[in-house]
Amino acid sequence: MNDDVPLDADELMNFVERIDQLPAADAKWVNALFQECLRARMHEAELMSAAADSGDAGAPGTGSEAQLAQVTLDAAEWLKTMWNVGYMGAGSFPSQPRSAFPQIELEDVLKSALFARIREGKRPLPFPPPTRNGLPWHDLVDSREETHIVAAEIVLNEDGSVATAIIESCPDWHVVQEVARDQDYVVQHRRKGPLFRLHLDPMLASLRREAPRWIRQIRRQERGGFSSYTLEWLHEDGRLQSVPLRATTWERAESEAGYWIATTCPEMYGQVSFERVE
Repeated sequence: MNDDVPLDADELMNFVERIDQLPAADAKWVNALFQECLRARMHEAELMSAAADSGDAGAPGTGSEAQLAQVTLDAAEWLKTMWNVGYMGAGSFPSQPRSAFPQIELEDVLKSALFARIREGKRPLPFPPPTRNGLPWHDLVDSREETHIVAAEIVLNEDGSVATAIIESCPDWHVVQEVARDQDYVVQHRRKGPLFRLHLDPMLASLRREAPRWIRQIRRQERGGFSSYTLEWLHEDGRLQSVPLRATTWERAESEAGYWIATTCPEMYGQVSFERVE
C-alpha cells in the first residue's frame, strides 16, 4: 500500500467489516477513530469544494476532482448509514446491522432517497424514516408546515380499542393519543421522530405535523474571532448538559442539534424548537 495515496471509498468501507470483527472492547475505540477519520475526509472535501467555487487557482486538484471526492464521501456515508441503521431503501424492511454487506446494483443508487438526501448535504437520520407506498418518506420528517393528503385507516383490537394506524401502506404508525373517536389522532412512526395529527374524513385523510412540545437553547460564544455553539439540554431529572456542536453558523448548529437529539433521544426528535442565545 502506498501511504502517500489516500484510501478510496471501497478501501474505507472494507475497514467497517474488519472493525465489526474485532473484540467488543477494541471495536469501540477503533470505530470512534474511524468515524473521526471519515469526518476529517469530509471536511477536507468541503474545503476543496469551497476553493473550487471561489475560483482559487492556487489550489491544485480542485474542480472536478473535488466534486468526485465529495461524491465518494457521500457514497461512503450512504453505505455506512445502510450498514449501521439497517435499511436499504425501497422494497426492504428495517433490520439489525448485517453480518455480510448486501450486493448493490446501479438501480439501488439511482432510486435511493437516502443517497439523494445525502447528496443534498443533509445528515442521514439514525433510524429509518416512514415509508410511502414502500419508498422512504424523508420529506414528511423534514417539512414543518405542509399538510399531506394521505390514504389512512385506524386498526382496532378485538375489544374495540385502537391498535395501530396504517398510513400510505405503512403499518408502523403508533397512535399516541385518540383526540376524537374515528376522526382525529396523534400518531408517531415507530415511536421515533415528530408527532403528527391524523385527521380522518369520509372522503380523504390528512396528516399534519404537530407543533414542537419543547424548547431548548443554543448558545453562541465568540472567542478570539471564532464562534462556537452549544446546545443546552435539560434532562428529565433536572440535570443541564452542555452539548458542543460542530458548526460555524446558526443554521448548521440547529441541524447538528437536531441530529444529536435524533441519536440520543429519538422519541423527541422533531418535537424540539430552538431558541438562539448570544
